[in-house]
Amino acid sequence: QVFRSQLSISSVSDQDAYRAGLQPVSQWKAYGLNGYPGFIFILNPFLPGCQRHWVKQCLKLYPQKPNVCNLDLHMAPEKTIDLWGQSKEQLRRNGSSKREPRSLLEKLRWVTLGYHYNWDTKKYSANHHTPFPSDLAFLSEQVATACGFRGFQAQAGILNYYHFDSSLGIHVDESELDHSRPLLSFSFGQSSIFLLGGLKREEAPTAMFMHSGDIMVMSGFSRLLYHAVPRVLPNPEGTALPSCLDQALSSDLPAGSVVEHSSDEDWQVCAKYLESSRINMTVRQVLAEGQKFPEESGTNGKSQAPSEDDHCQENSRAKRHKPNAD
Repeated sequence: QVFRSQLSISSVSDQDAYRAGLQPVSQWKAYGLNGYPGFIFILNPFLPGCQRHWVKQCLKLYPQKPNVCNLDLHMAPEKTIDLWGQSKEQLRRNGSSKREPRSLLEKLRWVTLGYHYNWDTKKYSANHHTPFPSDLAFLSEQVATACGFRGFQAQAGILNYYHFDSSLGIHVDESELDHSRPLLSFSFGQSSIFLLGGLKREEAPTAMFMHSGDIMVMSGFSRLLYHAVPRVLPNPEGTALPSCLDQALSSDLPAGSVVEHSSDEDWQVCAKYLESSRINMTVRQVLAEGQKFPEESGTNGKSQAPSEDDHCQENSRAKRHKPNAD
């Protein structure tokens, strides 16, 4: 059922791959699945230490304003300005201790970037947009180009933050106006089971593991397939963190690298967080080149997000198996 996927090796220079923190495309191990045309699974193509940059960005930088997160629903704006600063000492000290209340970072469930997804209307809009992170855009563009999608524009991102009691219900990502461009998914931290279904909700899915550093690309026929994350699992190596996260970043970064060194102090916080957590970055192109949003009447474009766990369901067994409303 699994076969080796052909990548567009010559379309991404080794230098650009290095700048994104990736191995040369010729060294990537990419696979497809029979019956799922357009689905590409890339086994961790990151250079040693480079995953740490993306973990730190997802915990320290990307949750900052003007980006939007689930905590904005329940807290005053001034309370969510610096989640990292309010959480780092507690995380470093106790990790995921059950005796102490979770830190704000551990209560983070999602962050939206670029065009902010409106959880009520299931739409994006022109007037609820903030600049998309340039480093993540560059990474996404190199991966998309290697998979045959030249000119991909990273316009919207949803970051999901999972713990061992979290799941993501069955859904399809169809709100983007241009479905000809792929959806990219990057995973870091603990492992998960990923279910790839069909065009109808009731079709039996194929299950696979996603480990730290793995990338999935959903394009073509597979772009609008139902999918879900029913379980997050401890690192199968039996250690607190996957070995690929133990390696520090090389001191010799290429010119123009979008990957930055993390301080030892910052990585200690990130590592504590990841001992019981998984981070997933999904990146999408919302509009085709030259396309505009249709005029909407009676909306202000503000993202009215769901209750805290509508997107990343957690806690009760019943809720874990209940399909997500979206």
